[in-house]
Amino acid sequence: MAAALALAGCATAPAVSPQSATAAAPTVPPAMQWLYGSGESAASSLQAYSAFRDHVLAAARARPAQSVVLAPGSTLEAPRFLACGDKPLAVILDVDETAIQNLGYEYDEAYRARSYDEGIWNRWEQTGANAVAPVPGAVDALSAVREAGVTVIFNSNRLTANAAQTQAALEAAGLGPARPGETLWLKGDIAPGSAKDPRRAAVATRFCVIAMAGDQLGDFSDLFNAEDLAVPRRRQAAASTPFAEMWGNGWFMLSNPVYGPSLQGDFDDVFPVDRRWSDQGGN
Repeated sequence: MAAALALAGCATAPAVSPQSATAAAPTVPPAMQWLYGSGESAASSLQAYSAFRDHVLAAARARPAQSVVLAPGSTLEAPRFLACGDKPLAVILDVDETAIQNLGYEYDEAYRARSYDEGIWNRWEQTGANAVAPVPGAVDALSAVREAGVTVIFNSNRLTANAAQTQAALEAAGLGPARPGETLWLKGDIAPGSAKDPRRAAVATRFCVIAMAGDQLGDFSDLFNAEDLAVPRRRQAAASTPFAEMWGNGWFMLSNPVYGPSLQGDFDDVFPVDRRWSDQGGN
């Protein structure tokens, strides 16, 4: 813990100019109120991690024949899962808003009323390890998974240049151990870019992956992040056979209404034409 805090630096509030007499006080965006502040969010995460733990413990006893990682060459229409053989068992989890909550960064973003900035996020990775918290349920679930002899592996799009600081954040939150290049895989470790499939494939060559957890569809397959995949088709693919059977049965989704590729779509994407209603009683 001491080493983690030393890497993180001190958790002081950012320097913000005093509010003028006429300036409006900063407000917390509703999505952040829900994810980071509500009892409903805590309950949702606890529920997800309880199901994750129970599935992993049962799968560890049963020794499944197939991994939950898609095989190379899979498509949304024709997915295939890798065989397990006699490989040791593992689980793969995303980091941000799946295992840890980035409270310090999101506080700074909300207080300054700004949007995501790559440079600021990089500084957060480097100095924010003591301003994160574990997602509710994660610590106990991962402890039980490890006690069952299953290796816990993190797959994150944090930068490999900041591996030591990300390791510090996970371990300060009680979610370790995490070892870069072994149980912690980061952007740039296997291939350039943010695609996670190359890292998943590398893990699957050594392990039978019996569960994955994330807060974005890309935490399960990069197929869901194809640039030409329309918003309605993306939703339909996630909610239809064969992927519908994966949720709660090897794939576990954590809620994140704050950021990510789920936050897209215009009226035609989100509201089907045959499910629209307009109030005819007003002016």
